[in-house]
Amino acid sequence: MWERLLTDCHVATMVPQPGNPLGIIENAAIGIDDGKIVRVAKRTELAGFRAAQVTALGGAWVTPGLIDCHTHLVFGGNRSEEHAMRRAGATYEEIAEAGGGIVSSVAKTRAASEEALLASARRRLEALAKSGVTTIEVKSGYGLDVETELKMLRVAKSLDGHKGVTVVPTLLALHALPPGVDRRDYVDRVAKETIPAVARERLANSVDAYLEGIAFTRDEVEKIFTAAQAVGLPVRLHAEQLSNQQGAALAAKHKALSADHLEHLDEAGVKAMAASGTVAVLLPAAYYCLRDTTPPPVDLLRKHKVPIAVATDCNPGTSPTLSLPLVMNMGCTLFGLTPEEVVAGTTVHAARALGLAHDRGALAPGKRADLCAWNVENLAELGYWIGLPGPDRRIVAGADA
Repeated sequence: MWERLLTDCHVATMVPQPGNPLGIIENAAIGIDDGKIVRVAKRTELAGFRAAQVTALGGAWVTPGLIDCHTHLVFGGNRSEEHAMRRAGATYEEIAEAGGGIVSSVAKTRAASEEALLASARRRLEALAKSGVTTIEVKSGYGLDVETELKMLRVAKSLDGHKGVTVVPTLLALHALPPGVDRRDYVDRVAKETIPAVARERLANSVDAYLEGIAFTRDEVEKIFTAAQAVGLPVRLHAEQLSNQQGAALAAKHKALSADHLEHLDEAGVKAMAASGTVAVLLPAAYYCLRDTTPPPVDLLRKHKVPIAVATDCNPGTSPTLSLPLVMNMGCTLFGLTPEEVVAGTTVHAARALGLAHDRGALAPGKRADLCAWNVENLAELGYWIGLPGPDRRIVAGADA
């Protein structure tokens, strides 16, 4: 006898079949036991199976639980004043040069206690959970010293399990250069102190960096990547957001889990990512907030079969959004992604971007039973509605969350 049987639903398994890229099964049922998927099939095929709990979903469309694979959820204060500066015409670079941007959040985050950071991050996590998120990546990067980076990662770990959401922490110490600090000394300290400390305390699942003209160079990023991989941590990269720094190729060289943003990515970078299996994580809300006019090269990513994920990039400055379905709509409207692509981009490809494809992101035997039941007529509505409130039912490890 299974723990649970879900019936009267249509399922996007995200296990592709010939002519059926989302693995859709209509009039389906889902068997769950010990928090994992046992079987997904036509309802008639599971008619003889018994379960302790049988739940009819009223014809809902079921997807894997949504995965938000790029966020900066933990931070002190906010940067609403920069929103006004941007509306008055200031550029991202101008705001940063005026003492705003990332370093503004650094001061507020350093001043905040762990308790205050946890309380504010919980509120943001609750909103994202309502929108359908069951797994979320959370970066550090607003500390920029050993003590505060570790503080942020401890807060991220403390969030794990809140409202049933799995939290995947990432060290982003190479986010910006702190004011008044020597570049070489700072990068050396991250490589020799911060990364080993994070590894010892098992506070992060990967290491990220920001490669850009206003951030860090290829050589500096490579030094951090080498240090991360020396202690067994995979890497990710903010790449090609404002200019083409050949960051995607560098990420691919180090077999990075993902390269994120990618508005200025070229075909050479796309080919490198395709060869390495690096996921392209697109962040349309940041593109929207910055009023960018150069979208990522989606056609090239498709041409070379690079997996495309979509995430909120929730952060206080350039993407203050708390709705992954809204970002799915933006992916369709601003980047020309198809509804099928944004569903895959927030499930199976997002799981791959976090190194979790073995465990979640698809509804298949052995995978964790995280799923969302949506009261929609068809899956295209997930990319159609501007700010769909969220699923009618969110199930985590087989239980209602």
